[in-house]
Amino acid sequence: MKRRDFNNVLSAIAVAPVILGNARDAEAAAEWSLVANVAECCSCEIPCPCNFGRPTELRCDGNRLIEIYEGQVGGADLAGITFVVTFEMGKWTRIYVDESLNDAQTKAFDAIMPLAFAGFLRLSRSVERVPLTVVRTDDLISFSTPASEVEMRPLAGLDGSRITISGLPSNVFHDYVQYESVKHTHKGQEREWSYAGTNGFISRMVASG
Repeated sequence: MKRRDFNNVLSAIAVAPVILGNARDAEAAAEWSLVANVAECCSCEIPCPCNFGRPTELRCDGNRLIEIYEGQVGGADLAGITFVVTFEMGKWTRIYVDESLNDAQTKAFDAIMPLAFAGFLRLSRSVERVPLTVVRTDDLISFSTPASEVEMRPLAGLDGSRITISGLPSNVFHDYVQYESVKHTHKGQEREWSYAGTNGFISRMVASG
């Protein structure tokens, strides 16, 4: 699966109600919404063509941080849920959930995943609770799990200003700002990688169903 197609699948899932196997489940899952901060590095050159709806034939290795700061599913609060998706685009994912989530947040996470993140969940080889660290400064964003580490900095534009892009074809890409990787590593069962100078971005995801 090409990254463009993968993003389109995720977008379609996030903007349309989910049709489940029976009416009771569909009714229970009918209402949800979320707003999340997203930060990602991948192995594509800058700018990543996939985020513009253009396919790439190259392998895409990535780590995506998702921090939900507003939302609900079935009345359960989603705020404060943080997780990282490590992936080889279209091939596999591993989902690393912040181990500090309380019981209510864990239950809400389990409920929202097949609704808003079904594409990642479908390809998942594991969903693990792990230590997850996020650090933000004016010049650097870093996040890490035991298997992955990302450091990324904003790419300077005209007069040193941030490069922002609007109109990208996914509800994941609101308020998109271009970044580049300083350090992007993963060591896992499927793959090991280490990149620098590759594509990165931050954005907001706004979705409901």
